[in-house]
Amino acid sequence: MPWRALPGTSADPYAVWLSEIMLQQTTVAAVKPYFEKFLARWPTVNSLATAKSEDVMAAWAGLGYYARARNLHKCAQVVAAAHGGTFPDTQAALLDLPGVGPYTAAAIAAIAFGRRAVVVDGNVERVMARVFAVASPLPGAKKKLHALADSLTPPKRPGDYAQAVMDLGATVCTPKSPACISCPWSEACLARKQGIAAQLPRKTAKKVTPTRHGVAFWLTDKKGRVLLQRRPPKGLLGGMLGFPGTEWRNKPFTDGEATKAAPAKTKWTPLPGVVEHTFTHFHLKLTVWTARAARSAKADDIWIPAADVTDAGLPGVMQKVVRHALAKPDKPRRAV
Repeated sequence: MPWRALPGTSADPYAVWLSEIMLQQTTVAAVKPYFEKFLARWPTVNSLATAKSEDVMAAWAGLGYYARARNLHKCAQVVAAAHGGTFPDTQAALLDLPGVGPYTAAAIAAIAFGRRAVVVDGNVERVMARVFAVASPLPGAKKKLHALADSLTPPKRPGDYAQAVMDLGATVCTPKSPACISCPWSEACLARKQGIAAQLPRKTAKKVTPTRHGVAFWLTDKKGRVLLQRRPPKGLLGGMLGFPGTEWRNKPFTDGEATKAAPAKTKWTPLPGVVEHTFTHFHLKLTVWTARAARSAKADDIWIPAADVTDAGLPGVMQKVVRHALAKPDKPRRAV
């Protein structure tokens, strides 16, 4: 989605970079409150660079794709330390920053600095595929679509042009039922002339999404607090707070396997039902087991009052665990 779709912002490189990172694989509606919250809390790249990592991850919680948040913080630190708090103004230099790929570098260069750069997101790919009637399926056609976008990108006001084409794809040349009658490129559009606009771009059939299974442990102490753990800095949900749990694998866990992985030796109760969540490459099914801590907390444990756990900056899947653990069961529980 184009950066200018976030109202009330200016072409400040920091704002453009922040919005483009947030908008990766995420809708404008979902991003807007996070964007506003980040700008209010960290109004400059230098202020973001000096923020605590756990604060950045907590502020990002719920937006998904958490590697973006880790790279966001790293990038801010690099810009502050190596570039004096000023973003480099060329696509090549921007590509050296953590978390900045070809699309994001091109978008920042064009929109924030007026550099001629070829900005190609999903909307632009769709417009190019239709205007030039490219029948080759994605992702194989990406290189050709980029070349076609390059052929149309002007040397003057490239940022305005890039945003215009992205807006065209988002509002007129939509995935389903494109509004060809309202399109300013309708006369030049080969797909419209051939009557195949709604069929393009074609895509290679997706592979079946696998399902993984795991167990999340809801452990409370005598004070009514819930045990949380911070996940390792790398990997899925890296650096985020979450509940102790098993690994996520291709088959469900037996009672014995789950008990062995539990964070405390006590009587555990599996809750009926499962928590379901979908990541980019797999579906996840979590069984939630609950128990009361047999002894007081250790000094390095993270204990949060149950009433405050929803405000602890948990990612979406862990928020679902909270709702599941606090819901009343439909049938009696069994202790293990």
